[in-house]
This record gives sequence, structure tokens and C-alpha cells, in this order.
Amino acid sequence: MPAARVEYIVPWWVVWLHSVPHLGLRLQPVNSTFNPRDESYQESLLFLGLVAAVGLALNLIFLAVYLVCLCCCRRDDGVQTKQRNSCCVTWTAMLAGLVCCAAVGVGFYGNSETNDGVYQLIYSLDNANHTFSGIDSLVSGTTQKMQLDLEQHLARLSEIFAARGDYIQTLKLMQQMAGNIMGQLSGLPAWRDVTAELTKVADQTGYVEYYRWLSYLLLFVLDVVICLTACLGLAKHSKCLLASMLCCGVLTLLLSWASLAVDTAAAVGTSDFCVAPDAFILNVTQGRISTEVTRYYLYCSQSVSSPFQQVLTVFQRSLTTMQIQAAGLLQFAVPLFPTAEKDLLGIQLLLNSSEASLHQLTALLDCRGLHKDYLDALTGVCYDGIEGLLYLGLFSLLAALAFSTMICVGPRAWKHFATRDRDYDDIDDDDPFNPQARRIAAHNPPRGPLHSFCSYSSGLGSQTSLQPPAQTISNAPVSEYMNQAALFGGNPRYENVPLIGRGSPPPTYSPSMRATYLSMADENLRHYPA
Repeated sequence: MPAARVEYIVPWWVVWLHSVPHLGLRLQPVNSTFNPRDESYQESLLFLGLVAAVGLALNLIFLAVYLVCLCCCRRDDGVQTKQRNSCCVTWTAMLAGLVCCAAVGVGFYGNSETNDGVYQLIYSLDNANHTFSGIDSLVSGTTQKMQLDLEQHLARLSEIFAARGDYIQTLKLMQQMAGNIMGQLSGLPAWRDVTAELTKVADQTGYVEYYRWLSYLLLFVLDVVICLTACLGLAKHSKCLLASMLCCGVLTLLLSWASLAVDTAAAVGTSDFCVAPDAFILNVTQGRISTEVTRYYLYCSQSVSSPFQQVLTVFQRSLTTMQIQAAGLLQFAVPLFPTAEKDLLGIQLLLNSSEASLHQLTALLDCRGLHKDYLDALTGVCYDGIEGLLYLGLFSLLAALAFSTMICVGPRAWKHFATRDRDYDDIDDDDPFNPQARRIAAHNPPRGPLHSFCSYSSGLGSQTSLQPPAQTISNAPVSEYMNQAALFGGNPRYENVPLIGRGSPPPTYSPSMRATYLSMADENLRHYPA
């Protein structure tokens, strides 16, 4: 048995994943040798997916307990506590958003790596199929030339050389050499079944990989959209956006755990194959292809001789003999039998094309080309493919953590929004500092211009031409009230009798208003001495 080649080295993550315990559904140990057709081995991979399902169940239980405790443990907090809670919610949401963005970045890298590995596998399978198809084509083409075309030429030459026994012996020797070539070529393995199976595997792999890559791409986009929705909802204090984020967050949480289950099972199963790929291929091809041929292509060592060496040697010797005999007939028989020249030239052309086919067949049967395709396929699957699956598993964990945090933060933010709205409802609607009053005023049409005391206090613009109407001052309080009402535009709502009654001037006033105010203040002092 040849020594194992050094070109393919099992990576450490493959060894680590292969060491994961393989258990059946009844928790009994299962052989970790890659055998996808074995039911117990399939159960061991399914068990890994169920472990991720248990993680999802524990995550949902934690979220349910947290939300129940949040709803039951309501207490009236102070202003500082509310501000501190609001700040905590904001920073936690920002941290969850950063974790989600980091998860999406890791997922993009892992998805690209897995895609590259799978398509490298498909490319290697296509190259191997091209080699196998070329071998079958050369064998069938050469056999057809020897069996049909050469036989026709030899049959016509036998009629022409019927009177010459020596020439007939040469033709029989050529026919015997052609039979040797066909017999040796029939001993080569037929790769038609292998080609059909590899083509099927490549097509199915490409089909599954396309939808796998697209599914993860849509999942990444969904995660980013939910993160943006959460940030926008917190920034605009929108309960609608927050509710949408919570619903989509639960859905994304389920998808994250489901993707983790699939990635874990796929990574462990592929690692089981990558630990000993040669043994699996030898087991699969047993009974279909000779073990000697399989080992020749798997190991491609100098210590292993080619199983096709005898076939190629006999082919070369027989072809050389036929070429020599055809050249002798062309040199000596044509002067005697000119009609034989056409068939002899046809035989020479046929032998020359067969020699070219022999060189091509020798190159295709050499182990180096197929062995390189085999190593490229292993590199794509066991290096890029499994590495990408590990990054996708990390993405699933980070996404589950981020959306669990968002689901925990969402109800607290909702409660904070409700507290703000309730506090605004306790404020007077006429309060200019009430945000709700400002929002209502923005949607209501403005009232007509109302003249107030301040409208006469400015001496700028067109208001400088406005003068308060002349008033007849009375000593009676009712008279004073009405006079001041007339003074402030005739609207009692905007008069300020308490300021006048206690001798407190307004903050700003025009010179005419100042004179009116002082005269009324003196009148009050005379009627109500201290």
C-alpha cells in the first residue's frame, strides 16, 4: 500500500469538528465515519440540529420570563431613574445594532467563502468529467476506426492482392494487430456511468448552492432592515415601527437558530468526509471501478505504476507494426497494383490519426490531471467550504444574541414612550412648552391676529404707527377694568388688571403706555392711600 500523499493536509478545524460526539436520537454513540446512507449516521447529524432547536427553546423561554417579569414588576420611578432607564435602553439598542452589523459582516464573508468552495468543487468535477469523456471518446473513436474503416480498406486490398500470397499475409498481420489494439482498448474502464453520476452530483450541488447562497443573502438584508427599523423607531419614538421590529425580530430569531442547526450538521458531516476522503471514495467505487485504478488516481505516487501501462504499450507496438507494414506495401505493391494506392494511403492516414489519439489517451490516462482535480475539490470543500460554514454559524449566534437583546429592549422602550405620552397628557394644552400642544398647533390653522399688550410695546416695523385709543379714566374699579380692556385691544382675555392694581409695570411698553400707566397709578394711590 503506498504511503499517504503530502499534498493534502487535514486542517485543524476539520479535526476539531470531527471530534464532536456523534449521538443517535436515543443518545447512543454512533460511528463518526462518514456514511451518509447509514440511518444511524443520519440520526447523529439530526441530533446536532436538535441541539440547536433546544437552544432556540431556551432562548424563547428566557425571553418569555423576562417579558413577564417586566410586565409584572411595574413601579413608579423618579425623574432621574426614568432618565437613567432611557439612557440604558438607548445604549443597549445601539450595542445590539452594532452586534447585528458585525454579524451581517461575518455572515457575508462566510457565505462568500462557502460559495467559493462549492463552486471550486463543481469546477473540479467538470474538469474530471471532461477528462473521463475524453478518454471514452478516444477509445470509442479508435475502436471504430479499427473495426470499420480499417476493415473496409483491408477487404478491398485483399481483393486486389488476391494473386499475391505475401501481400495477403501482410494484410492478415495488419488485421491481427488491429484486433490486438481493439482488445486492449476494450480492457480500459468505461467512464460513462461515472461521468453521468458526477454530472448529476455537480448539477444538484450547483442548484442547492444557488438557493443556499440566495437564502442567506436575503437573511442578511432582512437583518439589516430590522436593525434600521429599530433605530428609526427609537429615534422617532414610533410605536408602530417598534412593534414591527419586535414581530420581525422574533421571526429572524427563529431563522437564525434554524440556520445554525443546518450549518452545524453540514459542517460536522463534511468534516467527517474530509478526515478520510480516500477511504470513502474507495468504499463508494468498490465494485464499479478497479481498486487499483482508484488508488492510482487517489494517490498518484511514483511508487505506484500505472494500471494502463500494458494497454498503452501494446497499442504502441501494434500501431508501429501496422505503420511499417503499410509503408512497405505502399512502396512495393503500388507499382504493381496502382489501384491499391488509394486504400493504402487511407490506411496510413488512419494509422497516423490513431497515433495522435494514442498520445492524447496517454496524457488523459495519466494520474496527474485527475489527481489535481481531486485535490482542488478537497481544498474547496474542506478548506473554504467548512471555514465558510463556521463563519455562518458564528453569524447565526451573533444574530440570535443581537435580536434577543432587541426583543428585551423593545418593551422597555415601549413603556418609556407610554410614560412620556402620559406625562404630556398631564400638562395644560395651552402650555407652549408642551410637545403635544406644539404638534397640535402645527396641524391646526392659525387664529386671526390678536392684539395684546405686547403689540403696543414694540416700536419697530409697521406697529410704530399703532397707538392705543384715547381712554376716559374713571375712579370705579369696573370702569378701570373696562378701560384697561379697551386699552388692550378690546379683548378682556388679554388684559392684565392684577399687574396694574398692584402697581407692577409690564416688562416693556411704549412712551404713551407709560404715561397712561403712571396717571392711573397716581389715581389709585389717591383713592386707596397706604
